[in-house]
Amino acid sequence: MYQVSRWSAISTQTVLVAWSVIVIFPMLWMVYSSFKTDQELFFSPWSPPAELQWDNFERAWNKAHVGEYLFNTLIVVIPALLLTLILSAMAAYVLARFRFVGNRFLFYLFLSGMLFPVFLALVPLFSLVNQLGMLNTFHGLILVYVAYSLPFTIFFLTGFFKTLPTELEESAIIDGANPFQVFFKVMLPMASPGLISMGIFNFLGMWNQYVLPLVLISDESKYMLSQGLAFMLFKQFYENDWSALFAALTIIMIPSLIVYITFQRQIQSGITTGALKG
Repeated sequence: MYQVSRWSAISTQTVLVAWSVIVIFPMLWMVYSSFKTDQELFFSPWSPPAELQWDNFERAWNKAHVGEYLFNTLIVVIPALLLTLILSAMAAYVLARFRFVGNRFLFYLFLSGMLFPVFLALVPLFSLVNQLGMLNTFHGLILVYVAYSLPFTIFFLTGFFKTLPTELEESAIIDGANPFQVFFKVMLPMASPGLISMGIFNFLGMWNQYVLPLVLISDESKYMLSQGLAFMLFKQFYENDWSALFAALTIIMIPSLIVYITFQRQIQSGITTGALKG
């Protein structure tokens, strides 16, 4: 029995190490390739750079407009993320804590939004946004991001709120707190692990979103990072500045990597909702 457990542990660790190498190696290769010249990229792709080419990042930031695309993406992602979290938290709290006619219907209505891939809604979505006069606008894209992110976030947070203890909530009500005070001062702080988990999940989804900006944003000055990167890749076929492309990829990767590393414990805590204590 001990021998079986030992081999099982070794096998598990071997698989995890192999998976880590598969995930980490391409990122490391991309980062050190961003410091190479084009000649080094093609003739010695696996060797480290002879000299760090910091001007690759300067060209990516200014000439390829990565800085402008980064600013555009932040303008859209941050408000969309905040709106998604606050609206989802309020809806999930009501669905989890209040019993009323139509509660389950509303829950399943939100849940049904997860059943349809975004590709099926592109044509009517484009028509609707165009009729509202929000095509090629940041606020139009923000609203679409929010609508697209609400179903799963509400589904997750509803289950999260159901796991939270009711004692503090009941104590606040006895002390005279109204429902808004109970939610914002008691329940919302207790739900912070779940909110952080959903915040990271939605941030990564919005940060890497390509299809929605491609359909709704055609003005190059308003491109998101994903659009700018695709446009930059297309231009490489006649500009041949591949080192700047790798530098742009590194710049784009850094924010999401920092966010995940910073909040990885909160993400694990939020996912394992059953382990929470009031």
